[in-house]
Amino acid sequence: MPRFLAVYTMKQEDFASFRSLPKSEQDAIDTLGVKQWAEWLETNAAYIVDHGGMVGKTTRITKTGIADAANPICGYLVVEAETAEAAAAIFQDHPHITVFPGDGVDIMPLVT
Repeated sequence: MPRFLAVYTMKQEDFASFRSLPKSEQDAIDTLGVKQWAEWLETNAAYIVDHGGMVGKTTRITKTGIADAANPICGYLVVEAETAEAAAAIFQDHPHITVFPGDGVDIMPLVT
């Protein structure tokens, strides 16, 4: 079955806005989001082949050297599905975009 890389994205300004909320509001969102994320993982366990994880700051290496960089990627996982559309459908109600300040999940086929 085809495999797809699912990349969680979040705009830096959306993350900053979330972090500007009172700690109690952040904690409430985190509590709800973590619970729903665990439920989403359980519901979709049959499709997930690599749980991936969250990622930190970016370092970019180019012909001219190594430097800090910015991109919207904040995490990833790998799923199996018949098509990209089927893979995308798995994420329609994902807490990354329904609870947390994530702006999207990008689905890309893994090409061998």
